[in-house]
Amino acid sequence: MFEADSNILLGILKEHQLLPAEQLADVEAESTRAGKGAAQVLMDMDILTREQILSVVAQHLGTELISIKDQELSKETLKLLPPAQARAYSAIPIKIEGNTLHIVVGDPLNAGIVEELRFVLDRDIHLVVADPDEIAAMVKQLYGEEGSESVDDLISQIEGLTNLTEVAAPEIMTVENIAAMAGEAPVIRFVNLVIFQAIRDRASDIHFEPFEEMFKIRYRVDGALYEMAPPPKHLALPVTSRIKVMANLNIAERRIPQDGRIQMAIAGRPVDLRVSTLPTQFGESVVLRVLDRSVVNLDLATLGMPKEIFDEVCGIIERPNGIFIVTGPTGSGKTTTLYSCLGRINTIDSKLLTAEDPVEYEIEGIMQVPINPAVGLTFGRALRAFLRQDPDIILVGEMRDLETAQIAIQSSLTGHLVFSTLHTNDAAGAITRLLDMGVEPFLVSSTLEAVLGQRLVRKICKHCRVAYEPTEQDLNLLGLKPSEVVGKSFYFGKGCSECNDSGYKGRTVLCELMRASDPIRSLINQRVAGTVLKDKAMELGMRTMRQDGIRRILDGETSLEEVVKYT
Repeated sequence: MFEADSNILLGILKEHQLLPAEQLADVEAESTRAGKGAAQVLMDMDILTREQILSVVAQHLGTELISIKDQELSKETLKLLPPAQARAYSAIPIKIEGNTLHIVVGDPLNAGIVEELRFVLDRDIHLVVADPDEIAAMVKQLYGEEGSESVDDLISQIEGLTNLTEVAAPEIMTVENIAAMAGEAPVIRFVNLVIFQAIRDRASDIHFEPFEEMFKIRYRVDGALYEMAPPPKHLALPVTSRIKVMANLNIAERRIPQDGRIQMAIAGRPVDLRVSTLPTQFGESVVLRVLDRSVVNLDLATLGMPKEIFDEVCGIIERPNGIFIVTGPTGSGKTTTLYSCLGRINTIDSKLLTAEDPVEYEIEGIMQVPINPAVGLTFGRALRAFLRQDPDIILVGEMRDLETAQIAIQSSLTGHLVFSTLHTNDAAGAITRLLDMGVEPFLVSSTLEAVLGQRLVRKICKHCRVAYEPTEQDLNLLGLKPSEVVGKSFYFGKGCSECNDSGYKGRTVLCELMRASDPIRSLINQRVAGTVLKDKAMELGMRTMRQDGIRRILDGETSLEEVVKYT
């Protein structure tokens, strides 16, 4: 309940002096530690009941608290709110008085929802408070999972708008014309519905791609792209312009790339969307990176690491100084792993600073600095400033150059624990990359604590998992002998409604941890090749990502194809 608005709720309690300051501090600390909303913590600690919390919110908003179950809802009133909006905002219209619509929403503390509903419905909105869980159940009952309004319905509505179907060449249109198109209610609802469907399907990215004859929209789910039914080509400009308006970008500028951010609530929970536009031959390509805090679990214990690696990582991040590097390609979960590490050691007696490009998730109690090269705020400059901020732990989003690497090493030598990432194929490659940057071997060997290499692979859907006997060719791909897998089955997903017929649902991490032991440090000082370092680490007991993948195959978690593809 009100997961998105912990700080607002705590502010209300403080403003109305409903709880002692010490108790509020305890609630805030427990909320941060447990990763729960303040409302849930208040109920768990038996400080306030659900009814009392809802009453406080209603009193603060100057409105009444009702039970949605006791309301007589007419079909005429319910039709005033399109199904897509009802599901997206977890909202139900209660009654209409003149031009004022009385409505309940799952997130009453989000003022943006009321403003957008006022604009889309062209009515005055009177907000009423009700139990968010009851609202969600009623929305599902009244509007269904899919609702009666679909993408096709919205496209047909948009087709009826002559100012959209007769779009002129973008370069001769005025800013006012483009803004008017982007502000049409069907366009707004279409964009919201596309975003809602993508988030419902657990998409990590949404791609809007203009081509000569068509306008494609694709979602990336668990690392794979899926295409939705393409809307008409002439919708490209209104849709991309609407997204740019939402992200506060310049809608008149279509010649250079732009970056922005959208913050919105979907079904009462906060979702951040990183927006990137790119000028192409046939219009602007727009990609939205979905940062859904309610989906990402920043708990180190739930990432799926093997127990022995999890135990070692927990030991490393408790050290007073040194460097811990997480490596892997883009999209391999490096940032999530490091955030989870920070969350585990984010205590009241430690000062944590991060330099990121950009800040992906806001974490309570950590000072996070977004890198901005346009104004001269580079990783190197931020790190130098960090050292004057009396930190205990520093996170550097990425060691991209010699200057950043040198300052990170200097920070470690002066008694700080430093976390960072590198883009390399395996753990041993991270050391080679640092040496190639120009860092002296003795500095690497004296400061590095460990390198964690990782990859994300798709998990086989549990609802349609099927066992099979691997062929000799399958085993050769993994370097296994038939005698090593006697009596063991491999699995694949045949596809079902739960996984959209892909055979996969969700992802897990494959990893390898290379500790900087004395033999490894000695080899670093000798500038040996990465393969030599890897062989030595394996001799000392390191399990490679491929070996971790084989274990996951035999456990039925992932498929042979995924492991061969990514390791």
